[in-house]
Amino acid sequence: MGNHSVQVIAVTGGKGGVGKTNISVNLALALAELGRRVVLMDADLGLANVDVQLGLRPKATLADVLAGNCELRDVMVAGPGGIRIVPAASGAADMVNLGPREHAGLIQAFSEIGDDLDVLLVDTAAGIGDSVVSFVRAAQEVIVVVCDEPTSITDAYALIKLLNRDHGVTRFRVLANMVHTPQEGHNVFNKLVQVTDRFLEVALQYVGAVPYDESVRKAAQKQRAMYEVFPRCKAALAIRAIGRKVDSWPLPATPRGHLEFFVERLVQRSGTPL
Repeated sequence: MGNHSVQVIAVTGGKGGVGKTNISVNLALALAELGRRVVLMDADLGLANVDVQLGLRPKATLADVLAGNCELRDVMVAGPGGIRIVPAASGAADMVNLGPREHAGLIQAFSEIGDDLDVLLVDTAAGIGDSVVSFVRAAQEVIVVVCDEPTSITDAYALIKLLNRDHGVTRFRVLANMVHTPQEGHNVFNKLVQVTDRFLEVALQYVGAVPYDESVRKAAQKQRAMYEVFPRCKAALAIRAIGRKVDSWPLPATPRGHLEFFVERLVQRSGTPL
């Protein structure tokens, strides 16, 4: 796979309805606009969202790769703005409980595309199930999407606590979504910091806020990316600024900070010692 550093970023939220997939898709486009080769992986293994949101009709999915029917590059679908998408296997319950053989297949699959991308964005499922934990703990960067609702904050806290206490994840980036004022974004972040500071040894960093914007809904109705259809809308401008910030995050410097390390860590979840 060479020594090419790949930034692996998991986008998660702890609950549904916070606009996580929307953030993943549009952040992928913002990073592509900066000249990065971006692969967006729909890791909601039980309920695929990304292809639906973009009106794509994938012929094959990750399940086909794991079954050995094709390679990962064969299932990647060209998305808007030059991004490539790895579609989830919607409704494939067995995808959620991968065995050691499938995990080995996953490692092989990703190692084949390692030199061909700069950023792997992983859009996780909602909730704090095993598959979410697997993907998040394996990524180098974790973006937790929250909005100004008590359930969003408690669910985000539950996810951070689980990842911190059971899996040693100590750093999280927080993105406030659907805010009505910039101050609201800071307030949401501060509410989360208050609970994590009291009970956990973690560092939370504020990535920024994306305003509530009707353009998001309009784009969803068209099954298109908001960033592509309404590039000057408030939400797109906010994502563009966040994209520049994400692009400035340091790349992993260690030899293990590459794609194979991400997939190795993913596999360790399966209960098979490496």
